[in-house]
Amino acid sequence: MPRSEPGANDGQTAQSMHGELLARVLKRANLQRALKQVRHNKGAPGVDGMSVDELPQYLKHHWLELRAQLEAGSYCPQPVRRVEIDKDDGRKRMLGIPTVLDRFLQQAIAQIVSAQWEPHFHHHSYGFRPKRSAHQAVRELQAQVQAGRNWVVDLDLESFFDRVNHDRLVHRLATHVPDAALLKLIRRFLKAGAWVDGHVQASARGVPQGGPLSPVLANVLLDEMDWELHRRGHRFARYADDCNIAVASERAGKRVMASVTRWIEESLRLTVNSRKSAVDRPWNRKFLGFTLTRRDKRLKVAEQAIDKLKDRVRELSRRTRGHRLDAIVAELRTTLLGWKAYFGIAEVLSPLRDVDKWIRRRLRCYQWKQWGPRGYRELRKRGVSVREAWNTSKSAHGPWRLARTPALTLALPAKYFSRLGLPQLAPYQA
Repeated sequence: MPRSEPGANDGQTAQSMHGELLARVLKRANLQRALKQVRHNKGAPGVDGMSVDELPQYLKHHWLELRAQLEAGSYCPQPVRRVEIDKDDGRKRMLGIPTVLDRFLQQAIAQIVSAQWEPHFHHHSYGFRPKRSAHQAVRELQAQVQAGRNWVVDLDLESFFDRVNHDRLVHRLATHVPDAALLKLIRRFLKAGAWVDGHVQASARGVPQGGPLSPVLANVLLDEMDWELHRRGHRFARYADDCNIAVASERAGKRVMASVTRWIEESLRLTVNSRKSAVDRPWNRKFLGFTLTRRDKRLKVAEQAIDKLKDRVRELSRRTRGHRLDAIVAELRTTLLGWKAYFGIAEVLSPLRDVDKWIRRRLRCYQWKQWGPRGYRELRKRGVSVREAWNTSKSAHGPWRLARTPALTLALPAKYFSRLGLPQLAPYQA
């Protein structure tokens, strides 16, 4: 059966399902699944200081009381703990960290809401859905560009999670969650507020990033945009609040940008960020960390993603850390394997080979600094000739320049770092 745009409540009214979906949330199997997921995700404590490891014991002693409150509609979530993290553009992203107990309850709710909505989501929505991924979203956009749509409308929703209209969201949510008791509980999570500077800051709008319920609610609201784009015949890919529409010409792109922006602001009551949104060639934009080559439309890691990786490598290989090289490589290994797991689908490998070389040079520089006065002896032990070892150790050049000399390349070859466990982002060229 094909998925269809949400409309009526599929023959069921809110009254006919009153309490039924909340009962599903509170079923033992659903709660066990939620607890397992929360423990797997770990995460920092909320405002009450309770850790993830303490949650099972807390539930063992207090669950009957909590369940009674949830069934009676009297449970009140605690405020989220406000945390700031740096964004790529230098600004701050505000996260709201719920208490571990509220994360557990949100996860249990999210599982039921997701199951109710999943058959009705648009097939070009790829974020935070079962068997869906950012890779699929990137591939979808690539396919549209390869089909001849060589312009993209890159939409950026300004502070999306902070600006969601609660009434608009709950009204949309009720389409496939027609349970007044569950909707009341969800609204309480939306209105829980944030703990800021010793007092509770009310939340009149927005969905706090940091809880497991937020991504599902974001999809519910933006699904309306997906179906509007579908109705207009647009080809697009959306992952959470990142959306690219592929069009055939600049003129068409500007027309689409104007009309879709107007619809988003009037219907969803959200704001399109004009500074970060654009109509442009896809190879001039990035989508979920990737871009496309101009000639053959192959996937390529965006420069910003590579720059961010290099910043992380610099942080881990600071001279002042004073760690042994094998300890630095072990930390880099975790970062690089995670990065490779995501960006490994890139089809243009030359930039990744350059990064591999840069990382090895960075590590040679680190090791040379650690050797200090022992540099000559260490080079000789590793097979460097007397002349090369002497010239290198007595050179007036700095460590970064020396890190690419034949002496250090011979003493610390790529195979050496490979034996230490350093992953390579791209295969070596024969």
